[in-house]
Amino acid sequence: MSTIETISRGVGSGASIATPGGEFRIVVQKLTARLVRMMEKYQTRRALLCLTDEQLKDIGLSRADAYREGLRRPWD
Repeated sequence: MSTIETISRGVGSGASIATPGGEFRIVVQKLTARLVRMMEKYQTRRALLCLTDEQLKDIGLSRADAYREGLRRPWD
């Protein structure tokens, strides 16, 4: 049996096959997901800085709270 036949039969039978670069792909996917979450935090925190005092009061924050949160690092 050739290697290709063995691999194709293994896929159909539910066996897992370690693909070259598979672990690297997983690491890149996790890193990308983390970067997306960090950017979302950054954008929402910066949006606080654009709210009026009345809008901040509606959500229970002061201007000082908004600045403190809005200027935090994305990885915090």
